[in-house]
Amino acid sequence: MSTFAERKPLTIGLAGFGTVGGGLARLLEENADLVRRRTGRDMCIRRILVRDLEKARQIPLPAGAELTTDPVALTDDPDIDVVVELIGGIDHARVLIDRALEQGKHVVTANKALLAEEGLALFQKAARKGRILRYEASVAGAVPVVEALKESLAGNRVTSLMGILNGTSNYILSEMGSNGLDFDVALKQAQEKGYAEADPTLDIDGFDAAHKLILLVRLAYGVNYPYAALPVRGIRGLAAQDIGFAREFGYRIKLIGQVREVRSPAGEDCPEGPVRLEAGVFPALVHHTYLLARVGGVYNAVRVEANAAGALFFHGRGAGDLPTAGAVLADLMAVAREEMPNNTGYVEEDLPTAAIVPPEEWRSCYYVRVMVEDAPGVLRDISGCMAAEGISVAQMIQKADEGAGVPLVFMTHETTAKAMSDALQRAEAAGLLREPAVYYRVL
Repeated sequence: MSTFAERKPLTIGLAGFGTVGGGLARLLEENADLVRRRTGRDMCIRRILVRDLEKARQIPLPAGAELTTDPVALTDDPDIDVVVELIGGIDHARVLIDRALEQGKHVVTANKALLAEEGLALFQKAARKGRILRYEASVAGAVPVVEALKESLAGNRVTSLMGILNGTSNYILSEMGSNGLDFDVALKQAQEKGYAEADPTLDIDGFDAAHKLILLVRLAYGVNYPYAALPVRGIRGLAAQDIGFAREFGYRIKLIGQVREVRSPAGEDCPEGPVRLEAGVFPALVHHTYLLARVGGVYNAVRVEANAAGALFFHGRGAGDLPTAGAVLADLMAVAREEMPNNTGYVEEDLPTAAIVPPEEWRSCYYVRVMVEDAPGVLRDISGCMAAEGISVAQMIQKADEGAGVPLVFMTHETTAKAMSDALQRAEAAGLLREPAVYYRVL
C-alpha cells in the first residue's frame, strides 16, 4: 500500500455552489488536517459547476478551483475522481450523475428526489461500473441514519422504522403547538426565517419526507418500493384546534414517515408467513412521553426497531450548510479510503420490488373530529355509524357550540383505514356532519 506522501489527492468536481456547496468548501479547508489523518489523502476541488459565472458569491472560491457552466467539464475531466452533485432537481442531476458514472467517476449526492424517483437505474449503473454512489446527506442532513442502516445495523432485521423527516413541517407544527399559531401564520413565519421555500409544496404536502422514506425503505429492507405507490398526506391546512384537542388527550401531532413489517398468516410454504411492508407519510398523533413527540423546531429524528439491537433513536439537524456538508464530506472520505462500493447495502444489482400492504388494510387507532348539530341523539347516531363498521370508541370530548356546530372529538381502538373511512362516509350520508370529518392515525 502506498504511503501518505505518495498518494494522489482526491480531486473533486463540485456541481452546485449554493448553501451546501459553500459549506463543503469551508469544511474542506477547516478540517483539512482531520481529513488527512483519517484518510491518508488530501482533498481538493478542481472545478465547480454553476449556472452564472458572473454572479456575486459570498463564499470565496477554493484555492485552485475553476468555475464552469459546462457539466462535461466535470464528468469528462480525467483528473477528477469524484463528482459531488448538489444542484438538486431531477432531470439535469440525472444526466450529470449518469454521465459521471459512465466516465468512471465516483458520485456523492444529496439528491433524495432523484434517488427516490429514478434511483434504480443509477444504482444499477454504479454496480455495473464498480463505482461508489453515496448519499448520506440525502436523508436527515447530519443524522447518520443511511450509514447506520448500511453498516452498523447490517446484521439486524429491521421490523419498523419511523421518523420526522422534514424540518419545515416539524417547525410549523412545533410553533402551532407551543405558541398557538394557526397554520398559515406558522408557515409564513417559517418562510421569513428561511426554513420554508416561497413555494412550500414539497415540505408541507409531505413529498420531501416521502423521498427520504423511499431511500430508508430500500436500505432497511433491500427492496425497491415504487415512489408512485407510496401513500402521502401532508400537513397543509391542519387546524390549530386539532393540535389543541390532541394535547388534551396527551398527544402531539407530527408529520411521520413510517415503514413496518406486516407478516401474513403462516402457511406450509412459509412457516413465518410472507412479509409485506406498510409504508407511508402522514400526520399522526404521538404520545407526549415518546421521544418523537419531543422533537421540536427544524430537527429531524428516526426511530429504528430491529430484532437484535432493539429500539434505536437518531436525532439531529436535518438541513443547513454545515450539517449537510458534513454528511457530504463523510461520504467523500469513504471514497478517499477507496472503500468497496456498498451503495444499496445489498450485493444484488437488481433488488426485488416490495410486497405492499394496501393503505385500506392499515391497522391503527384513530383521532377523529366531527362537527355536528347540538341536538338530541346525534352522539348516539355517530356511535352507531362507528359500530356498524366494527369500530370501538376509547375516549371522547364534546365541546360547546362554536357556531358551525358542536365539535365531537374521540379516540378509537384499533381498526382498519377502510373501516374508518366507511364509518365517516356513513355519518356524512346520514346528514350528521356539518363539515367534512378530520381524522389522523395514532402511533
